[in-house]
Amino acid sequence: MKLKKLIIGTVLGLSLNLGLSNHIIAKEVELDKVIAIVNSGVILESEVNSIINRVKSRAKAESQTLPSDKALYNQAIDRLINQSLLMQMAERMGLKISDGQLDQTLMTMAKEQNGTVADLRKTIEESGDNYQAYREEIRTEMTTQQVLRGNVDRRIYVGLQEIDNLLKIMEQQQGTSEEYNLGHILVDIPADATAEDIASSKERADKVIKMLNEGKEFKRIAIASSGGPKALEGGQMGWMNINEMPTLFAEAAKGKKQGQIIGPLRSGAGFHIVKIQEIRGRQVVETVEVRSRHILIKPSIIVSEEKARSMLAGFAKDLRDGNANFAELAKEHSEDPGSALKGGEYDWTDPTTYVPAFKNTLLALKKDELSEPFRTQFGWHIVQLLEKRVADKTDLAKRNRAHQMLYNKKYKEESFAWQREIREQAYVELVVDEN
Repeated sequence: MKLKKLIIGTVLGLSLNLGLSNHIIAKEVELDKVIAIVNSGVILESEVNSIINRVKSRAKAESQTLPSDKALYNQAIDRLINQSLLMQMAERMGLKISDGQLDQTLMTMAKEQNGTVADLRKTIEESGDNYQAYREEIRTEMTTQQVLRGNVDRRIYVGLQEIDNLLKIMEQQQGTSEEYNLGHILVDIPADATAEDIASSKERADKVIKMLNEGKEFKRIAIASSGGPKALEGGQMGWMNINEMPTLFAEAAKGKKQGQIIGPLRSGAGFHIVKIQEIRGRQVVETVEVRSRHILIKPSIIVSEEKARSMLAGFAKDLRDGNANFAELAKEHSEDPGSALKGGEYDWTDPTTYVPAFKNTLLALKKDELSEPFRTQFGWHIVQLLEKRVADKTDLAKRNRAHQMLYNKKYKEESFAWQREIREQAYVELVVDEN
């Protein structure tokens, strides 16, 4: 505690001394004030302003109205406190996101927008943001998500009986194919709340519902009033099946219509207000499966790249001419231990589980057709497509979906609980008055 106070005193004392000796220098120091102390870390005013400016820019682009600067300011500080706690934990864990991992994520993000990383960079810079700063923000987001996942996952167990029970319920329920796009506002209650505090929070929640029923914009009110983890995103929780929602929401959402406001719903965290923004259905799941066989030759000090390729080209020619047996060649020469003893055969498999080069080559073949030699990260291959079928994976998909629903439900509940626990255990002090 003394160390934390010393840090504050040093920062503020430096600002004061510089102000007495040189007004211009003091002014520069004050431009990036310490807003809060979080354990051994600090939150700076520039970080708060960065979040506020980004939210404002996004709102302007989407023609969305925003609440007061004070509401945005408080939400930004709250987010940075939670982020700081997670980043401090990442440092203790030795968790770091490499440049390679970051670049791969940015490539994926750009691809999802039908562009390249260069296009993404251009878009960021045209919006007035610094691309390198944007990269580091993505790195921070990846780091905090890994910390969160690592600590919350260990608190979650989904048993086979739970899955079976949920599947039975899903079969009995009407509308189990429906998914809901939810908006969420939390009017929180302090951990040591008095009866007066609870009554005050309830009154605030009732006012929020009244405003929503009068047609006020949900996202704006969420940003201004919500204490939930998605407040700065306008309280958008995304698409969820009723079995995937937190129990409190699921029970209240059953049978409700699109656009309906639900709440206030009381939990230990406070009063929840939920809006059912959209509802959609789901369809039967079908998957292409293939049965194939292949021969793998790995280049080495003894076998060059060209030698590996030419060996397979010779095997392919002999097989097409009817002068060789595929299974015998695979058992004698293939360096894939998982399939060599089976004559190179793979049983029915979803081809998307293979590496891209193998998958793409296989799917381009006709039944019984043999490929030319091709390279993957494992070495050189030839592959033959034996059979292809469309498999009904609805039952498997339902089971996987049931598992995912139970996991997501528990993850949301445990994630919120865990973050609240570490927040309550942390030393947090606001250095600058919020007003």
